[in-house]
Amino acid sequence: MNKINNFLPNQYDQDQLFSVKHNYLSEQFSDYKTILSKIETVIVNNDFTLGREVDQFEKNITNIVGTKHCVAVGSGTDAIRLSLIALGIKQGDEVITTPYTFHATIGAIVTAGAKPVFVDIEDDFNINTQKIISAITHKTKAIVPVHWAGRPIEPLKLSEISSKYSIPIVEDACHAIMAHRDGIKAGTIGHTGCFSLHPLKNLNAWGDGGFICTDDTSICEKLRLLRNHGLESRDSCNIFGFNSRLDTIQAVVANHLISSLPHITKMRIKNALLLDEKLEGIKQIRTPIRDPKIHEVFHLYCFQAENRDALVSFLNSRGIDAKKHYPIPMHLQKAAKYLGYKKGDFPIAEKLADSTISLPVHEFIIPEQLDQMAELVRSFYNG
Repeated sequence: MNKINNFLPNQYDQDQLFSVKHNYLSEQFSDYKTILSKIETVIVNNDFTLGREVDQFEKNITNIVGTKHCVAVGSGTDAIRLSLIALGIKQGDEVITTPYTFHATIGAIVTAGAKPVFVDIEDDFNINTQKIISAITHKTKAIVPVHWAGRPIEPLKLSEISSKYSIPIVEDACHAIMAHRDGIKAGTIGHTGCFSLHPLKNLNAWGDGGFICTDDTSICEKLRLLRNHGLESRDSCNIFGFNSRLDTIQAVVANHLISSLPHITKMRIKNALLLDEKLEGIKQIRTPIRDPKIHEVFHLYCFQAENRDALVSFLNSRGIDAKKHYPIPMHLQKAAKYLGYKKGDFPIAEKLADSTISLPVHEFIIPEQLDQMAELVRSFYNG
């Protein structure tokens, strides 16, 4: 086996070489000294683990998402995993999900003890709700849909399936804070809604972090136990749990940024729709159809492109941080070999994995950069 090294520092260095980047953290946290001054209070109070800022963050989130409860945890991955465990998912259970997602969605299901069962997606990158029913068996104990790139799934159809078959929903809403569809917010459709505070999410922190939203008080109480070793007090352990607490320092950063979230969301939407206009008419690309009932928040701006790999290389060579999110669907990953899937099982997911490109549309992208990206895409196809 090859030695597994930390590959991220090299990635960070490479990303800095682009003139138009997905990474916008230097700009977003240009006021870092203000944040550091707030962190001083944490240090003085020795308030590092599940401190007061975590409590305040959870209150702030309930106001934004609109659920009764929020439980802050160590990562978006843990948000999904602990949700499944709180719902009683165990070894041998099946969980229906999408093959077109980041590895964390599937890792959370597997480490909770369950078997992921994949259902193909639609051209908008989200799970095909019509195909979920045919995947349900007596072993199906949960459904984990993903609001891909901040585009919400169909809430009414999913809720109908959940109710009809008595199968709980754990939403992977890690891309989708403030997204909504048919007036229903991402994170409020299922039994739990799971979010990430990873540094490149729309609401982010200075490291890993996540949170779970729910209206179910019983689930909330289980989650509060599970994230903190199962402790109901310093000396009393109710159940054996995990160490998955949002660091107080990360809560300080998230609380500092949270008032900017409406602006961040507004600018991502504005930039994405402008880029839609600028790319219009290029017959070799295909963007998802925009529906006024769908309020997508563009954690990523994705579209399908002919000769995708060459286009990515072309844009990279000209300073544009074009990326492939993600070129290998989950059912074809080495880690998923034991599940027995093969190439061709989920044709739409495979097609999108082969053809999807992502361009930056975050709040620090300016109109001239949108023009530059669109002109380069057009020039690539026009020769």
